[in-house]
Amino acid sequence: MQPSDKALVPFVSVDNMMRLVHHIGVEQMITQIAAQIEADFKRWESFDKTPRIPAHSPHGVIELMPTSDGEAYGFKYVNGHPKNTSEGLQTVTAFGLLADVYTGYPTLLTEMTMLTALRTAATSALVGRYLAPKNARTMAMIGNGAQSEFQCLAFKAMCGIDTVRLYDIDPNATSKCAANLQGKGLTVIPCKTPEDAIEGAQIITTCTADKKYATILTDNMVGPGVHINAIGGDCPGKTELHRDILLRSDIFVEYPEQTRIEGEIQALDADHPVTEMWQVITGAAKGRIDERQITLFDSVGFAIEDFSALRFVKQAIEGTTFFEPLDMLADPDDPRDLFGMLMRAG
Repeated sequence: MQPSDKALVPFVSVDNMMRLVHHIGVEQMITQIAAQIEADFKRWESFDKTPRIPAHSPHGVIELMPTSDGEAYGFKYVNGHPKNTSEGLQTVTAFGLLADVYTGYPTLLTEMTMLTALRTAATSALVGRYLAPKNARTMAMIGNGAQSEFQCLAFKAMCGIDTVRLYDIDPNATSKCAANLQGKGLTVIPCKTPEDAIEGAQIITTCTADKKYATILTDNMVGPGVHINAIGGDCPGKTELHRDILLRSDIFVEYPEQTRIEGEIQALDADHPVTEMWQVITGAAKGRIDERQITLFDSVGFAIEDFSALRFVKQAIEGTTFFEPLDMLADPDDPRDLFGMLMRAG
């Protein structure tokens, strides 16, 4: 018995996602995902919004990230297990789904380990366009794990960065990142300390994975006029910045109800003022207003960004071979006769 068209859901495997990225180009795909995120942030109020739903354990966290704009529904399954690297496994893995709100039928299933790295970089660089100092050319990349190359290329493509200064507590991670960025149009400078890495940098990106309160940047390391892109903190009890840096910065967030639980601002009072990025993007709030201002994007990742990335992929694979039809939904001729469909398959 052959499945009907309604039973088949486009599925993008890791292999097909990589083929799609190579077809479009890494920097081009990041830029195009960023454009989709920007468009969706401009209609922020049309989305259902909820903090992601976590299941914490001593080993890490597993989360669901749902949202809907009333026409499409999307969610991402994602984990965060910092100990995985020592076991030869990814810290973060993910998959995602889009569905039609009218029927409830899924319309896309895709890997999102690769796609999350792309959309995180796209979000960072999009925010950098609004908050980073004008004519910024040098970025410090502190934490040289799986995200680092994506971040560097995103800021190159979208913000004009031409030099990256790399630091990681593990020199092998820095060597890996530097090797991967060779020939990508960036001047790459490996550094032995975080203080060395931030020397002359107008943008500082922190992306470390330890699930603990940490002080990757201390107050004396951050001078006036920089933009800090803090993307490592993403769950309760996990931070990267000294509290005094937060008190000197103008703080921008995705969704305050989630960020106050998971972001750098969990170290501050619950009523500490923050600005939502969608308001900056729509012009309802100000971003960078002077040259000496320290701007801080306290990024934890939000479901609308994943929704944007899923929508981008759904459109990008149309008419291509970068997916396979997955027989995922039972679709009997008579919707009341699911048992009959089962018996006829015997």
